[in-house]
Amino acid sequence: MDQKQSRRGLLKNAAKAAVVATGGAMMTQSASAKSKDKLEKKSYPPAKPSADGKPPMYSSAVSFGNLLFLAGVGAHFEGTIEQHTQHVLDELKAKLESAGSSIEKVLKVNVYLNDLKDYAAMNKVYATTNWGAVPPVRTTVAPAAGIPGNSLIEIDLIAHL
Repeated sequence: MDQKQSRRGLLKNAAKAAVVATGGAMMTQSASAKSKDKLEKKSYPPAKPSADGKPPMYSSAVSFGNLLFLAGVGAHFEGTIEQHTQHVLDELKAKLESAGSSIEKVLKVNVYLNDLKDYAAMNKVYATTNWGAVPPVRTTVAPAAGIPGNSLIEIDLIAHL
């Protein structure tokens, strides 16, 4: 046991010495690089105050660093789940491109269905989208309270810029 304990102690001390010798310098460089390249939160399009001068409640798209977050998009017209899904995907694609990203750079998708019975039909339309070689991760839920605005679907996402 003494031999095992002294080996562990030696390894712990060696690891600490390596961090001090190399990692400490790297962490200092990383911290100074972050302070020079200050991350900024940006709204697409730029957020404008409302008529009463108050800031808006939310942005439809916000970037932070190299990530782009798009708010939920629904389809607020009479139609089928297929029509609503295609409309929402088209709107999201346009928003991505206007912010300097693309559908191929999407990392995470959240799909909210008004009725889980629409899952298969939504998936047929969703599958026609060219998400690139590696599709985004996705969560699909049907919230108990439904989706605002009588939309059959709402989708939000996170993409890389």
